[in-house]
Amino acid sequence: MSRISTARGVWLPVAAWAVTRAVVLLCVLRVLVLPGPDVTTDVSVIYQGWFDVLKTGTFPLADVTWQYPPAAALAILSPGLLPFLDYAPAFYTLILLTDAVVLALFLRAGRRPGHRPAGAWVWIAGVALLGPTAYARYDLMVTAVAVAALFAAVRRPRVAGALIAFGALLKVWPALLLTGAAGRGRRARALWWSAAGTAAGLTLFFVAAAPGALAFLTFQRDRGTEVESLGALAFHFARQFGWQGQVLLNYGSLEFLGPGVPVAGTVALTLSLAAVGWLFLWRVRARELGPATLCEAAFTATLLFTTTSRVISPQYMLWLVGLAAVCVTVRACRQTLPAVLVLLATGVTLLEFPVRFADVVASDPKGVALLVVRNGLLVAASLLACRRLWASTKDGGPGDDGPRDGTGVVGARKPADGMAAAAPRLTGAAAPPRTPAPPATR
Repeated sequence: MSRISTARGVWLPVAAWAVTRAVVLLCVLRVLVLPGPDVTTDVSVIYQGWFDVLKTGTFPLADVTWQYPPAAALAILSPGLLPFLDYAPAFYTLILLTDAVVLALFLRAGRRPGHRPAGAWVWIAGVALLGPTAYARYDLMVTAVAVAALFAAVRRPRVAGALIAFGALLKVWPALLLTGAAGRGRRARALWWSAAGTAAGLTLFFVAAAPGALAFLTFQRDRGTEVESLGALAFHFARQFGWQGQVLLNYGSLEFLGPGVPVAGTVALTLSLAAVGWLFLWRVRARELGPATLCEAAFTATLLFTTTSRVISPQYMLWLVGLAAVCVTVRACRQTLPAVLVLLATGVTLLEFPVRFADVVASDPKGVALLVVRNGLLVAASLLACRRLWASTKDGGPGDDGPRDGTGVVGARKPADGMAAAAPRLTGAAAPPRTPAPPATR
């Protein structure tokens, strides 16, 4: 019976994954066409254009839409591994394979002690709810690295640190995975040193390999307020009362430009700095780091910075889905409700982009209503995640059997050092005599 239940526990999510991904592939291959703009042009036009430039040995310095750390070049160049396919189909194929690897990670982690298989279902549902955008951006690759890093932190902190550094050089945000990796424990030190060393080494490699590796640091300086962001809601409402600004394609996304936009950008930056302050206060006040602290802190920090950003592009939801799935996988984690809110927000994101994106750009009431719901769900998830993270490290959280050395790694166990763990604890009294085992019977 156990083998049958195990088989069902594997094949049922695999079947659900296969069906949903078949639909997503039909969408990106334009066999099924959703209303709204074609989300695949980022791959067939922008990514392929960058691919042609990167092949010459330089970063796209003449293109201000190149706003990514240097390792992003590897993701853009990766379709070259499949020379028998055109660029776009090769890219989708690699995304599909990456998606399958992430599912395998969740299925494997779900069978560990202290874990559960629910995370695989969150991943299956979250990617499907985002629709073709999930496969038409390289963010799924970045999320895969982040998920692998969190799971590797259980027993291989050095590997986890290297993965976090690599992820940060792919798209910056995986650096937030270090939020909960604090303390003086051996695992924490190994993780931090590995992350720092890998980041330094890779950065030097990319700087030496091609000019323009660090151009992304200045290309985002003049960004406006993207039409789907939390701050954009003020201008969507203001347009109903005659606001004189406009929506223009700026730095690769549709942004509000006009009176008050710089103020909104300052407010967004202030909120992000407030998030940093709260995370610092949480870390100072945290009493106990349990087995779920690393993933809870990473999820909460990423939620905060996504919600307060000047840009909330649809693909950002993949980051949250991946981290939410890791949190749900760990039984001791308290982030189930925020994870559900993220899934709901991901489904609404599909409706606002691409389905009703024209209404969003025009500030039509239908489009604005979708944004209010989506961004409201993200705000609610952020506040709930903060509250639960604070509570979990105040009392150690339910089922907390993790280390007390300040590591807070996912699923970490109490140290057990061979004979020392098996020896009786010295309390000033002799250890009780052993009871002989009964004779074996045949």
